[in-house]
Amino acid sequence: MGRAFEFRKARKLKRWGNMAKTFTRLGKQIAIAVSEGGPDPDSNSHLRAIIATCKHENMPKENIERAIKNAMGKDKSAYKTMTYEGYGPHGIAVFVDTLTDNTTRTVADVRSIFNKFNGTLGTMGSLAYLFDHYAQFSFKKKDGMDMDEMILELIEFDVSDEFDEEYDEDKDETTITIYGAPNQFANIQKYLEDNGFEITSAEFTYVPNDLKEVTDEQRETLEKMIERLEEFDDVQNVYTNMK
Repeated sequence: MGRAFEFRKARKLKRWGNMAKTFTRLGKQIAIAVSEGGPDPDSNSHLRAIIATCKHENMPKENIERAIKNAMGKDKSAYKTMTYEGYGPHGIAVFVDTLTDNTTRTVADVRSIFNKFNGTLGTMGSLAYLFDHYAQFSFKKKDGMDMDEMILELIEFDVSDEFDEEYDEDKDETTITIYGAPNQFANIQKYLEDNGFEITSAEFTYVPNDLKEVTDEQRETLEKMIERLEEFDDVQNVYTNMK
């Protein structure tokens, strides 16, 4: 068994406030994927990965098909991926991943929250050294599979030997999450698909390499800031280096 990652994102897509927001944000991701590689998931691996995430989040098939159809009629530059970074309260680094069709609105929204919590929004790339960028894949574990052997096979795709393993009692199944080099996203996805693994989610993520201790009171304030950021539809993920 591999060593479980000690680090976690502050919040994940699964923790969105309600299902409507979840579907809205996944719809934006579908639009980006369609604009990049077309509407056919068989030939568009990025779209195929997002559809797997949609199914895991219980997004109805008709919603997925409608999002693909709508994306085909959109300007390819409708949505842009933007990452905003800065320091929140108590010197905690905060990364905010967004998908937006109006960067002026989005940066104003994000800055307003940083200001409200006495934080400072920095320039793009200013805090990149505090986080490692990964392609993250989650998939259902097969009976009797050897993770050490699998990791050895994935070394050529720069997959870390550290992984997460989570058992769901309600579904009686185990999910494995692995982390690899971002530029190996397509290769890792192909390996998993070719070897019959059921992918439940696939995304790019940031993992902090310099964790900071906080008090319970400080954590409460930071959690409130994260929640406020996640209220914006443009926000996809929020990451911090809070331990």
